[in-house]
Amino acid sequence: MLQRAEPRVESKLKRAPDEVKLYFTERLEPAYSAVRVLDAAGAQVDRRDSRVDRANPALLRATLPPLPPGIYKVLWRVLSIDADITEGAFTFRVE
Repeated sequence: MLQRAEPRVESKLKRAPDEVKLYFTERLEPAYSAVRVLDAAGAQVDRRDSRVDRANPALLRATLPPLPPGIYKVLWRVLSIDADITEGAFTFRVE
């Protein structure tokens, strides 16, 4: 399960984040875990480098280019090492 996210779920930010970090309660299977960030029009805006962190196998991350103000949707789908598939979504706003 998703434990916490950076940026936080439904957060309002004065400055756009450089990356999205999703912390899970269990280690993830890198080959089957991914996160995407979409703008309000549904276009993917992350750098398409979604990956499980090597130092922390429960952390999924993706980097972001400079984002203009707007609402962004984070979509994730992960496979934990015990073979559970979990997916979800949340938004954050850059003001």
